[in-house]
Amino acid sequence: MKKLRIGIIGTGGISNSHVRAYKQMEDVEIVAGADIIPGKAREALDRWEFPEANAYETAGEMLEKERLDAVSVCTYNSTHAECAIAALEAGCHVLLEKPMTVTLEDAQELRRVEKKTGKILTIGFQPRYDGRMKKIKEIVQSGKLGQVYYVQTGGGRRRGIPGSTFIEKRYAGVGALADIGCYSLDMVLNALGYPKPLTVSAVSYDFFGKNPKYTPPEDAARFSVDDFCGAFIRLEGGITLDFRMSWAMHMDTTGSTIFLGTDAGLKVEPANPESLWGGAWDGSCGNVTLFHDAFGEPTNTPIPLHDAKEDRFFLKCRSFVDAVEQGLPAPIPTSQIIYNQAIIDGIIRSCQCGHEVEVHVEEI
Repeated sequence: MKKLRIGIIGTGGISNSHVRAYKQMEDVEIVAGADIIPGKAREALDRWEFPEANAYETAGEMLEKERLDAVSVCTYNSTHAECAIAALEAGCHVLLEKPMTVTLEDAQELRRVEKKTGKILTIGFQPRYDGRMKKIKEIVQSGKLGQVYYVQTGGGRRRGIPGSTFIEKRYAGVGALADIGCYSLDMVLNALGYPKPLTVSAVSYDFFGKNPKYTPPEDAARFSVDDFCGAFIRLEGGITLDFRMSWAMHMDTTGSTIFLGTDAGLKVEPANPESLWGGAWDGSCGNVTLFHDAFGEPTNTPIPLHDAKEDRFFLKCRSFVDAVEQGLPAPIPTSQIIYNQAIIDGIIRSCQCGHEVEVHVEEI
C-alpha cells in the first residue's frame, strides 16, 4: 500500500498531538520534520520513534529535499502564513494549526496561494469533531430558535497563562485572543453558518501576565500580549456577537455561550469551569439547555448530550488525510476561517486605535 508521505513543520508542543494521530494511521508515513532550533527536530523524530525520518533546521530545506504529499504546520502564530505558503508552493497539502494567521492581510495572501496552487489547506479546529459541538450547530441550523439576533460567547480560564512563545508578541502576535479565543469564535460562527463580520469594537488587558504575583518573574518580564480581551462585533444578517476571552481573571468563567432567537434561546455551559484551566471552548462543552415556550408558558428543556469521548485530534488529522487521498474539499475551509481571522484582526486594530473599526474581507 502506498503511504501518504507527511512532514512536520515545527516540532514543539502541539506537533505531538499531530504525530500521535498520524501514528494510528496505516496509510500515513512521517518522513521528515523541521524546526528552527538546532537539534530539536532530530530529538523529536527520535522520541516519536522515526529514526529513519530526516531532520531539518528550516522548512524550506525540508520542502526542497523531501518528496512530500502533505505537511502539518505546527509553528508559532506569526510564522503560520510563511510556512503554509511555502508548503503549498512546494506542492504539498497543508493542515495548519489554529489560528490561521495573526493578521487578515496574511490570511488573504494565504488564500490567494491556496487558490493558485489548487492544494488542500485546512485549519486545525478539533472541536468541530466533538459530538456535542455538532449538536449545537444542528440546533441552531434547524430553525428552532427562529431568527438569531444576539450571541454571547466567552468562557475562559481563571488561571491558565501558558509560557514558551505564547506570551511574546514577536512569536504569538496576540495572546488569549488567538490561543483560545479563536475556538470560541469558531464554535458560534460555525453554528451560525459563518456570517461575515462588519464592525468590531474591542478592549484588551495584560494585568495578570505582567504581574510576577501571577506569572513567573522571567515570564512576566517578557509578557507582551493580552491575557484578557472583549469585543462587540456586528455580523451580517443583523446578528450581534458579544465576545470575551481570558487566560487569567478573578472569576470562574466570563459566562456561558448563549444564542438568543425570536422563537427560543440556547444556553451552552463551559465544560469544566471549576477547573482553573477549564472553561475554554477548545474541546467539548457542558450542559446545553433550550429556553422556549410550551403551551403558553416559559419552559427549559435540557438537550440530551453525546458522551464526548471522541479522539477529536485524531478525527481532525484523519479528515485531512481522507481529503488528500480522496480528493475531497478541505474539511475546515479557509473560506470560513477567513472570517474568524478577520474578527481577530479587527480586535487587534480596535484595541490599538481605541474605537470601533470596519472589517473588509477581500473576495478571493
